[in-house]
Amino acid sequence: MLVDSAGLWFRSFYALPDSLTAPDGTPVNSVRGFCDMLAKLITERRPGRLVACLDNDWRPQFRVDALPSYKAHRVAVADPDAEEVPDALSPQIPVIMAVLDAAGVATAEAEGYEADDVIGVLAAREDRDPVEVITGDRDLFQLVRTDPTPVRVVYIGAGLAKAQDFGPAELAEKYALTPERAGDDYADMAVLRGDPSDGLPGVAGIGEKTAAKLITQFGSLEALLVAAGSGDTRLTPRVRGKLTDAADYLAAAPSVVRVVRDAPVVLDRPDTFPPSAVDIDRLRDLQREWGLGASIDRLITALTP
Repeated sequence: MLVDSAGLWFRSFYALPDSLTAPDGTPVNSVRGFCDMLAKLITERRPGRLVACLDNDWRPQFRVDALPSYKAHRVAVADPDAEEVPDALSPQIPVIMAVLDAAGVATAEAEGYEADDVIGVLAAREDRDPVEVITGDRDLFQLVRTDPTPVRVVYIGAGLAKAQDFGPAELAEKYALTPERAGDDYADMAVLRGDPSDGLPGVAGIGEKTAAKLITQFGSLEALLVAAGSGDTRLTPRVRGKLTDAADYLAAAPSVVRVVRDAPVVLDRPDTFPPSAVDIDRLRDLQREWGLGASIDRLITALTP
């Protein structure tokens, strides 16, 4: 299980009231929500290995260099997908990290990269166990695969209670993609479609359905662009014109949309689960210090079945 940790704590922050506070008045809504979500995931899905994946840089320079609009507008807005950390969340992140440390949960990051890239690296190099990616970010749909080990995405964009489980077949069915290359098709489709929440304009006039149709028809974004450049008659003049007008964007966007598979990921400890060393006393200390109540009780129960 590869967990998009920042996605969980942002989602918790916006889902729970900031009236949930520690004895000193510090908000702990995100901490409590994070602990509850992690406990529920562990209890329901029983991973044999678990990594909490971290953003070392939520807006990496290499993506900004390629496309300056990338996440440029995400500045402390009331959106669970916004990554500029609100003032009331900032002091909670060290508490979450302390809980993960005491719980013995492995964390992973890569200097200068996003959690998406960390997840991409760990999923890509896994050759032993099936992988479940826990995220509210559709970008990670590109990771689904069947071989050499299955990679599935458990999408929690509508909350954990409404989680959707995607493998290649489910992704292909939802977006009308080719099952054999559903992950790659999704990334190519996402380039064409764009994503305003990430500052990706997409190709004007080409929506999701048209993007999916073009990618499945031509087999890849690269093949589509070759066809457009050669005047392929399967493309209408209107579509060829739109692709030509967006040439600069289309040259830059793939390196922004596609998850990096070779980032220098570092794990702080082995990812075996349940952890070999759970510090119950420290978890209880954190529970008392920060007023985490039943959230820590549920996490301890999940960690020590």
